[in-house]
Amino acid sequence: MADVTKEEVLAVLAKVRGPDLEGDIVSRGMVSDVFISDNKVYFSITVPAARANELEPLRVAAERTVKAMPGVKGALVTLTADRKAGSAPPPAAPAAHSHSHGHAHNHPPHSHPPQGQHPAQPQQREKPGVPGVGAIIAVASGKGGVGKSTTAVNLALGLQANGLRVGILDADIYGPSVPRLLKISGRPQQIENRIIKPMENYGLKAMSMGFLVDEETAMIWRGPMVQSALLQMLREVAWGDLDVLVVDMPPGTGDVQLTMAQQVPLAGAVIVSTPQDLALLDARKGIAMFRKVEVPLLGIVENMSYFLAPDTGKRYDIFGHGGARSEADRIGVPFLGEVPLTIDIRERSDAGTPVVASDPEGASAKIYREIAARVWAELGGLTPRQAPAIVFE
Repeated sequence: MADVTKEEVLAVLAKVRGPDLEGDIVSRGMVSDVFISDNKVYFSITVPAARANELEPLRVAAERTVKAMPGVKGALVTLTADRKAGSAPPPAAPAAHSHSHGHAHNHPPHSHPPQGQHPAQPQQREKPGVPGVGAIIAVASGKGGVGKSTTAVNLALGLQANGLRVGILDADIYGPSVPRLLKISGRPQQIENRIIKPMENYGLKAMSMGFLVDEETAMIWRGPMVQSALLQMLREVAWGDLDVLVVDMPPGTGDVQLTMAQQVPLAGAVIVSTPQDLALLDARKGIAMFRKVEVPLLGIVENMSYFLAPDTGKRYDIFGHGGARSEADRIGVPFLGEVPLTIDIRERSDAGTPVVASDPEGASAKIYREIAARVWAELGGLTPRQAPAIVFE
């Protein structure tokens, strides 16, 4: 069968209606350059930043249309947004560096608090930690669709590959994806005193609402129920001795994020973003929220950063490049690394065989292990302990 061409892809996309059904996405100039490698198609659709969430069905329709073409092996489509002229980001706040005069309690000797955070105000009460768990870190994003859960799972596996004992808590009550990403099904066992035994695969201990209830049930939960379910999954689970517990947060800045930040001694947060301005504008909201609740920012990961052609190994910056790195510099937060856009990462994630576990010697696994090493270094290489993770005074 002949290879798929750009012209054929654009002809098919010309049947996809634009927002508000005005014209099609090709004639309206919304489709980026189309890149084809090994009959897998990559492109982005430019939309107004303010309408990104409501236009997700447009992205899905375009991806489905291209995947249905004869000869197409796969398609990867993202939404992106050009900043309108005159809507530059607000001027940078003075970058906070690590000249904080605060003291971190419960630090091992000679370790230091992570860089790039504001000295926190004295806290009235310590947040109870989780017995046996050293550091609890949140992986968050300002919006959905940036690959946050895939990043969280591969980061956890990367920390483990670097010699640490690791667990992962899926705090995305409304759309738990850790069961699928780790290929775990079934219900966890209850042991004495209503304590639950975590599920496990690839050596990672895992807990998710997806193990306990059907997803439809979780969808109707509201504030107090969410809070109590989260704290139960955190504190009534037999995690055992862990160096790090990675928490996959839901996207955005709602109830769950505030509960975690206010009730759990988070040692820090990792923000996942993509190169587009669209995702970065949302990432800023997440960064601002963690700063407000005095959770140290361990750094930013730029996901889908660039595309590596599987046939030639050539790099293409098809969605722009360097947005997350320059944003990290601007606000004085460490830049943790760039994860390329590859069908491999997506397919392995969807199959529940994350790349760090299933292809540990591959290029992608190496990138995640390096990011994991930087996260651990930002934590000051904390030693496991019973007490709350980090309390700044």
